[in-house]
Amino acid sequence: MRYLLLLLFSLSVCAQRMETLTYFTNDTLSLQLDLFIPDQPVKQPMPLLLYVHGGGFSGGDRTSGHTLCRFLASKGYAAATLSYTLYMKNKKFSCDGVLTEKIRAFRYAASDLWQATAFFVRKAKTYSIDPKQIFIAGSSAGGETVLHAALWDRKRMDLYKSDLPDGFRYAGLVSGAGAIMDLNLIRKDNQIPMLLFHGNGDRTVPYGAAAHHYCPTDASGWLMLFGSGSVYDKIVTLGGSAALYTYCGGGHEYSGTLFEQDLHPVWDFLTDVLAGTKFQSHTIIATGKKNELSAAYSFCD
Repeated sequence: MRYLLLLLFSLSVCAQRMETLTYFTNDTLSLQLDLFIPDQPVKQPMPLLLYVHGGGFSGGDRTSGHTLCRFLASKGYAAATLSYTLYMKNKKFSCDGVLTEKIRAFRYAASDLWQATAFFVRKAKTYSIDPKQIFIAGSSAGGETVLHAALWDRKRMDLYKSDLPDGFRYAGLVSGAGAIMDLNLIRKDNQIPMLLFHGNGDRTVPYGAAAHHYCPTDASGWLMLFGSGSVYDKIVTLGGSAALYTYCGGGHEYSGTLFEQDLHPVWDFLTDVLAGTKFQSHTIIATGKKNELSAAYSFCD
């Protein structure tokens, strides 16, 4: 059945429609998302991808995910791009910020994503979605959000206590220039397939292990992060499935490349995961830029 469903998706190139929905409200907050689905009725429940935009947890908006969501809906997927709490708006998020506030921004974004996920789990029949095939994706701050949403202990870190079922796991994630605060969050029992892409000259979100913005150790906003290169190496060590695209010497400007310009690697990743394919691949892309941060990446020579 899985392979028949996959064949139907791969052959489907269809028109799509968008619907704006409110996925979470409380006394002070109302959050919306734009859902893209095929215009024609589907015969089987669809996989869903939820996209989280970038912007340093202080800016950006969900329209930046429209290109990706339209593309996936044309392939037979449901795809949604969501607004979330921009906790760092009018606050400092760099070296002179407050560490606890930076971490709280991560928690708000992850909690909002869990609420959006729970919304679609509840509404699975309404929108013909397969709740066991929910993927998450994000760029920059969104990439950090999806990594933590997938790997954090929800019972401990969820600010709103979503009603996601116990044991719920995402089917996979795509992170552009994302990072996690603790590499030990990735374990053999909780890892999921990942597609990661990152410039290894990124001065904002480190590609490897380094402080956010490469802040000095005495900075009030010092926060250790483990970027795409470190995450990929950890998953490979654990024997999991991961694909990494490294833009040699590239900076933070590559954080949205596979969501905005070259969408097919995302499609290939989703296809492989749905087919149950195991994979470990590292694609190295020359940019013509010199990496001034480290000489450790000999594969870029």
